[in-house]
Amino acid sequence: MDPLEIARWQFGITTVYHFLMVPLTIGLGLVVAVMQTAWHRTGKEEYLRMTKFWGKLFLINFIMGVATGIVQEFQFGMAWSEYSRFVGDVFGAPLAMEALLAFFVESTFLGLWIFGWGRLPKRIHLATIWCASLATILSAYFILVANSWMQHPVGTEIVDGRATMTDAWAVFTNNTALVTFPHTIFGAFAVAGGFLLGISWYHLYKRRSAGIDTVDAEGKVVVGEDAKLGKNRDKVDYQVWIKSLRVGAIVAVVSFLGVAFSGHVQAQLMFEQQPMKMAAAEAACHDGTGFSILSIGDLSQPGATTCEEMVAVWEIPGLLSFLANDNFTTEIKGVNSLLPEYQAKYGTHLPNDPMYGDRAGSEINYLPVMAVTYWGFRLMITLGGLSAVAAGVALWLTRKGTVPASKWISRLALFGMLAPFGANSAGWIFTEMGRQPFVVAPNPSFEGIDQVFMFTAAAVSPGVSAGEMLFSLVALTLVYAVLLVVEVVLLTRFIRGGVGAAMPELNDHPDDGHKDTDVLSFAY
Repeated sequence: MDPLEIARWQFGITTVYHFLMVPLTIGLGLVVAVMQTAWHRTGKEEYLRMTKFWGKLFLINFIMGVATGIVQEFQFGMAWSEYSRFVGDVFGAPLAMEALLAFFVESTFLGLWIFGWGRLPKRIHLATIWCASLATILSAYFILVANSWMQHPVGTEIVDGRATMTDAWAVFTNNTALVTFPHTIFGAFAVAGGFLLGISWYHLYKRRSAGIDTVDAEGKVVVGEDAKLGKNRDKVDYQVWIKSLRVGAIVAVVSFLGVAFSGHVQAQLMFEQQPMKMAAAEAACHDGTGFSILSIGDLSQPGATTCEEMVAVWEIPGLLSFLANDNFTTEIKGVNSLLPEYQAKYGTHLPNDPMYGDRAGSEINYLPVMAVTYWGFRLMITLGGLSAVAAGVALWLTRKGTVPASKWISRLALFGMLAPFGANSAGWIFTEMGRQPFVVAPNPSFEGIDQVFMFTAAAVSPGVSAGEMLFSLVALTLVYAVLLVVEVVLLTRFIRGGVGAAMPELNDHPDDGHKDTDVLSFAY
C-alpha cells in the first residue's frame, strides 16, 4: 500500500462529497434572498411560502456542508503536513479571511435570519439573508484564491525551502482566481436552478395527478384547490411551484451561458498556464488545431496514461485552435512536444531526497491520467449543456401554466437535478487531477532557480503509515456515507412535505386552537 495514493483517494473522496453541498448553498442562498425581497416589496403570500420552503432546504444543505467541510482543514495536517509546511505562509491569509470575513459573517447573519422571523423588523430581517448569502459567495472567492495559487503561484518566492508571500495583492488578484470565480459561481447557480426546476415540477405533477389542477380545451391550466389538504394545496400553493419552476429554469439557462463564456476564458488561460493539462483533456498527442469529439485508447495498455495506441476517431478541424487563441489556424502543442519541455524545465527524475520516500529518484510522468482529464472535460460540458437544454424545454412545456401529466417526464425532471451536480464535480476532478504530478503547479512566467512548484510526491505527511492512512480513509468514507444518507433523507422528507413542512402554521386547523409558536420549527 502506498500512503501517497491512499492520501490522494481520501482527499478526493471527502472533497468531492463536500463540493456537492457547496454549489447548492451558494446558488440557493441568493435565490432565497431574492424571493424574500419579492415578498417584502409585494406582500404576496406565495413569495413568503417560497422563501420559507427553499430556505429550509438551504439550511439543511448549509449545515451538512459545514459538517463535511471541517474535515478538509484537518486533512492538511493529518495527511499533507509537508504541503502545509510549504504553502502555509501563503495559504494563511486567504483561509483566515475566509473564516473571519466570510464564514463567521454568514453563520452569524444566518442565525439572525433563522431566529429573527417575527422578531426583527422586516427590513432588518431581509438584510440578514442578503448578508448571509453574499458572505457565502465571498467565502467561495477566498477559497478559490487559495486553490488558484496552487494552479498558478504568484506574489511568492522560495525562502528556506518554503513559499513566502511577497505580494498579497498579486495573490488575491491572481488572474486564475479572477477567471475561476465567475465560472464557479455560475456553475453554482446552474445547480440551484436545476434544483428549483426539478422539485417544483414534482409538486406541480402531484397536483395534476391528484386532479387538483386541470387543463381546458386549449391546454391552459385551470387552477383548483383541495379542501382536505387546506393551504397545502390551495391556489397560492400552485403559484409557489409554477413561479419557482420558471425562476429555476431561467436561472439555469442564464447560468449555463455564464458558465460557457467564463469557461472559454478559463480554458484559454489553462492553455497558457498548464498546457499539458489541456493537451491531455483533448488527447492531443501531436501538434494540431482539431478538437477531439471522440478519441479511443486501450485502457489495459500504457495508452491509459500515454499517447501509445491513442486513435482520434472524430475531431473538428480548427476548433481547438479557436478555444485556445480565438482563431482557427494556430497549431496547439501536443503531448509529444510538451513532454521534452517539461523534462528540460523540471527534470526527468525526482530528487534523491528523503522527503520523497520510496519515490526518490524515480522517473517523473508529466502526463496526467488521460482517461480522467479527457472524459472529465467532456462530461462537464455535456451535463452542463443537457441541463440548459432541459431548462429551455421546461420553459416551453410550462408556457400554458402547468406541467404535462406524464409520469416519465416528471421522473426525468427529478433525475435531471443530478446533471448540474455531476457537471460541477466532473469539472473539479478534471481541474485538480489534470494538475498532476504537481500539487502546486509551476508558473510558466517564472524563470531560473526561484521557480515555485511542488511535486505531489513531496507533499504527503512523512510520519504517517499506509495502515494509518487506510484506517482514516475507511473511517471518513463511512462517516460521509452516513451523512449522505442523513442529507438525502432530510431533503426527501421536506421536499415531499411541501411548503407545509417549512411552515407548520399551514397545517394547523383553524378550529383546533393550536398554533405552532416554536421559532426553531422553521429551522428544523
